[in-house]
Amino acid sequence: MTHEDQRPPAAVLFDALGADYEKAFAHAPAHLAAMEWLLERLPSAARTLDVGSGTGRPTAAVLTAAGHSVLGVDVSPVMVELAARQVPEAEFRHADIRELALEEGSFDGVCVFFSLLQMTRAEQTAVVKKLALALKPGGHLVLATVPADVEDVEVVFMGRPVRATSFAEQDLIAMEEAAGLTVLSRNSTVFTPAHPGAGPEPHVYLHCRR
Repeated sequence: MTHEDQRPPAAVLFDALGADYEKAFAHAPAHLAAMEWLLERLPSAARTLDVGSGTGRPTAAVLTAAGHSVLGVDVSPVMVELAARQVPEAEFRHADIRELALEEGSFDGVCVFFSLLQMTRAEQTAVVKKLALALKPGGHLVLATVPADVEDVEVVFMGRPVRATSFAEQDLIAMEEAAGLTVLSRNSTVFTPAHPGAGPEPHVYLHCRR
């Protein structure tokens, strides 16, 4: 088994995509709207967690510009290096959120933008529960994903074959609620990434409170 075979599939994918991912997704209107929603609800100098922090843009950059502290976590070392260079005000950690210990009630806000899709359903459910517990009571979480009733199916993402797992939208909401979160609102949309190998994608953004 090679070293690459032992790494999480998301790390292999996003190491390869690097800055191209930011160019394709950073200006998604629904993503920016979700950030505005969260900023309106965070206390001053909030402690926030960015799960699957990518290149640091836009999420960590928006949060730090608003005066909040950010811990970004990503399985891709290439992404972590890019993010640390682009958003030096934030802290970025190369780690797998499935394995990272989080203190209960330690964050005011949590962002989870498209970072669960290469996990199994059981892993996604466990991670969402972990993140809900990591929120302070009354804290807010925004989660975005591709809603679909699929398990371990091969799809083409930005020209690359990947295996993906997700839930139908109502099942996503049920998962959030089972983790102890209240889904305050949702935004279902279709977005086409700015990349020649990309096509239209259904996206859902869930705005939640613990």
